[in-house]
Amino acid sequence: MAIEIKKAERIQKLPPYLFAEIDRVKREVAARGVDLINLGIGDPDTPTPRHIVDRLCEAAANPANHRYPDYEGLPSFRQAAAGWMAHRYGVTLDPDTEVVSLIGSKEGIANMAVAFVDPGDIVLVPDPGYPVYHIGTSFNGGVTYRLPLRRENAFLPDLASIPEEVARRAKLLWLNYPNNPTAAVAPRAFFTDAIRFAERHDVILCHDAAYAEIYFGERPVSILEMPGGREVAVEFHSLSKTFSMTGWRVGFAVGNRELIAGLGKVKTNVDSGVFQAVQEAGIAALGGDPAIVDRLRAMYRERRDVLVAGLNDIGIRCDPPAGTFYVWVPVPRGLTAAALATRCLTEAGVVVTPGNGFGDAGEGYIRLTVCSPVERLREAVERLRRLGL
Repeated sequence: MAIEIKKAERIQKLPPYLFAEIDRVKREVAARGVDLINLGIGDPDTPTPRHIVDRLCEAAANPANHRYPDYEGLPSFRQAAAGWMAHRYGVTLDPDTEVVSLIGSKEGIANMAVAFVDPGDIVLVPDPGYPVYHIGTSFNGGVTYRLPLRRENAFLPDLASIPEEVARRAKLLWLNYPNNPTAAVAPRAFFTDAIRFAERHDVILCHDAAYAEIYFGERPVSILEMPGGREVAVEFHSLSKTFSMTGWRVGFAVGNRELIAGLGKVKTNVDSGVFQAVQEAGIAALGGDPAIVDRLRAMYRERRDVLVAGLNDIGIRCDPPAGTFYVWVPVPRGLTAAALATRCLTEAGVVVTPGNGFGDAGEGYIRLTVCSPVERLREAVERLRRLGL
């Protein structure tokens, strides 16, 4: 006799993960023979640089790397991450206590709540924002308080509007710049305000810097280079976007040693670290020629300019993004985000992401990526032109 299987309440309450649901609908449409142009998910289409792949192959052949890795990362990987932070931001870190390796930054983001959030604690989350900020909170009994990101505020949260009672109960504040999905870049003055807010209310600042190297103007700020940042913050970096390594699942967190220790304690109990050969490849990436990243950035700039100019030409008005490889596009009057995304997919064969999938404040927008060659972006624009928007 089969047993009755009941999923945990936290799972039953969870909506379908946005990108998994997009993939499901995409497969259904593709099965009908439609040539899809996928501008929905931020997954670089360029291969990982050759020297990184070569380092992996060499390291994977070494039997010393076939055993359990260090839980918190190879000392040499943590040294490489600290060296990269010093080169990029002038921030000096102790690789033993202020750096921890991650199985992609997504893992570390989810585990911050495991390490620091008790049931009933409030976590301040940007809306729209990366869904894992809320999901990690929810899984650990925390309460999400959403901070709307609106165009009139340059897509920055209004920290001064947070009620005193909410601020008093808050445990974490999530920030993400360059921002997914709005593509905004925060100025230094905003980070100063965020640090002061954290100091006043004993809130842990968590900065998701996954897109730190994809920008089209002044270099974005690391929260750790700001006065007071190291005392209150942890920052998450990913090799995924910077080096076209999304499938490799490797990143690192840096910052306040107590925060890094808490995250490390979770990892020693729930995972066994990153495959050492992948960490060796990560060392090659972090210590490689910066010109490789410069070329990737220039490629995304060209694609951004093509897509934004094309959309504006067909009457879909949008601003050029300051960072990331996303374009945050207002939905034409009379349509919802989901309705427009459905039309783009079913009538034009163009996959886009509805903004409300990132939170209620994302309604009225769709997100497009530039993770496709220029000729495919031009074709996508022509297909969207036929929708008559």
